[in-house]
Amino acid sequence: MPEFRPSSLTRPPWSPRRATMRRLAALGTLAACALALPLSAAAQAQGQPQAQLAGGKPIRILVGAPAGGTTDTLARTIAQEMSQELGQPVVVENRPGAGGNIAADLVAKSAPDGSTLLMSFTSHTINATLYKKLPFDPVQDFTPITLVATVPSVLVATPRLAASNVPELIRLARSEPGKLNFAIGSVGSSLHMAGDMFKMMTGTYIVNIPYKGTSPALTDVLAGQCDLMFASTINVLPHVRAGKLKVLGVTSPAPLPQFPGAAPIGNTVKGFESSAWFGLFGPAGMPHETTQALYQAARKGLETPAVRKRLENDGAQPMGTPPEAFAAFVKQDVKRWAGVVKYSGASPE
Repeated sequence: MPEFRPSSLTRPPWSPRRATMRRLAALGTLAACALALPLSAAAQAQGQPQAQLAGGKPIRILVGAPAGGTTDTLARTIAQEMSQELGQPVVVENRPGAGGNIAADLVAKSAPDGSTLLMSFTSHTINATLYKKLPFDPVQDFTPITLVATVPSVLVATPRLAASNVPELIRLARSEPGKLNFAIGSVGSSLHMAGDMFKMMTGTYIVNIPYKGTSPALTDVLAGQCDLMFASTINVLPHVRAGKLKVLGVTSPAPLPQFPGAAPIGNTVKGFESSAWFGLFGPAGMPHETTQALYQAARKGLETPAVRKRLENDGAQPMGTPPEAFAAFVKQDVKRWAGVVKYSGASPE
């Protein structure tokens, strides 16, 4: 299979291979941290009665994306488990818009009593550079609770596209610049950035078509109105199995068993790797005891065999990272995406 390397005109001003290694090392550390909680501490937490948070009133998890997307799916999964663990209602509210900033701003300005949380995603750190002005600080105005999961994405295409793998796509895109298009579920999202990184590293020109959410973008690719899309494994797996989409490649360093025959894009485009993360935050200033109670509830939910199996079957890796390690990861991810965003020239609508 031919190898495509970035030309001098398309090579990004950072080393994709080094960035990939640093990111994989960081995610590996977070996964190790999630498993490192002493069993005695876990048993002690299970043996003690859990005091209700925020006076026992319902806990809201705000999601800055429409219903049906990966963030929404993960939020509803973890909300159900946390509700059982805490003994009080945990509900999900969708507040889409502005790349997740509407929901984030509401949480940043909420009382730090644990009653209002944010299920955020990679855009939380991308937006720190993407937006010139934000009504909040993505790092200082939040209390990281736990990294819930990481999800590799896949490059899918409408079945009518005259390419069945990444080398064929690159040849097709180079032969007809500007004819193909990417469906973009959210401007500035990690999936958007994955598409721009792909174009930069292959020297191709593929038009971006923005949508207001993953679901409408995916709908148009399924209908053949758009050619291509980087999408999470959770959203596209049923459609791939039904033959309504074809997978050209996966963004993970290794093949994904859910998509047999789909090679990692990095096998062809050296240094290419992109995975989305999803995490739970509270407002800044949340008491340590409240943060720990929420973290333990989320972690125990993620350790439930049924939840782990469900997420892993969809291609997600459950995490359950402790708050301190998640906070360090968020700071690092802001720096990681800054170079990508600046090079891409992306700007919000």
